[in-house]
Amino acid sequence: MFLTCKPFIPLIFVLLWSTGFIGTKYGLFYASTGDFLTLRILGNILVFILLLAFIKQVSLTKKQKIHAMITGILIHGGYLGGVYGAIELGAPAGLTAIIVGLQPLFTAMIAIYLLNEKIARIQWLALTLGLVGLVLVVSASLDVSRITTMALGLTFVALIGITFGTLYQKRYCQNQPLLPSVLWQYIASLLVFLPVALIQSSKPIQWELPFILSLLWLIIVLSVVAILLLMYMVKQGDAAKVTSYFYLVPPVTALEAWLMFGETLSLTSIFGMLLCAISVFVVIKVAK
Repeated sequence: MFLTCKPFIPLIFVLLWSTGFIGTKYGLFYASTGDFLTLRILGNILVFILLLAFIKQVSLTKKQKIHAMITGILIHGGYLGGVYGAIELGAPAGLTAIIVGLQPLFTAMIAIYLLNEKIARIQWLALTLGLVGLVLVVSASLDVSRITTMALGLTFVALIGITFGTLYQKRYCQNQPLLPSVLWQYIASLLVFLPVALIQSSKPIQWELPFILSLLWLIIVLSVVAILLLMYMVKQGDAAKVTSYFYLVPPVTALEAWLMFGETLSLTSIFGMLLCAISVFVVIKVAK
């Protein structure tokens, strides 16, 4: 069954990952960044402990645990912490998406030196085209007057975290069993979020149904299913190929917002989505 679904894994990943902003937006109405992320990570740790109780996998060595924890601090601590913090401080979703959307280009440049990956000229052109498409998709929602220096800085923390986390995962965690590896990643990210929750001067958590549902969605669908799919794709493909899928996330999120909230999709946004799709197609086609 898994082999049958294998060609659709990137599509499933993009669809699931794109819902992260919607879940985050809902949740931050009811809790601060530190509290929200601490609860999410605690839920993730509990779920993976239960999974390992039923699905036996080889335990990690001490060295492997260290590598997994570094990956967790980068991918979960850096990316999630940066995105949540920026949104809480009022950063426009569009501008955040553009900055984090630099990841495929950033990853491709670094992968050449760190992983000795070869990036063809047509792939560089496609990655640049995807970035242009990404800007077109979210340009209508930009309001730079709303973003503070701290919020802008946090979006770059998110960009650096997800970029170097993906590369580190590819280089040092390639042969680790997935479940214990991701568990130790979440344990490490808890060391980042728990102090923030303790020192952050924040509003009390409002345990209302929308918050509970968004928290459960982010724990189970995003932090379990989507993260395992991402780790699998990183393990199976080169870094530039995998991260090119992130170009599709903002367009899909825009479509979801249109379907769920009735937000308007301009012709410019639709054209940008087309450019993103072409970009990913070219990168994947050349990488095969």
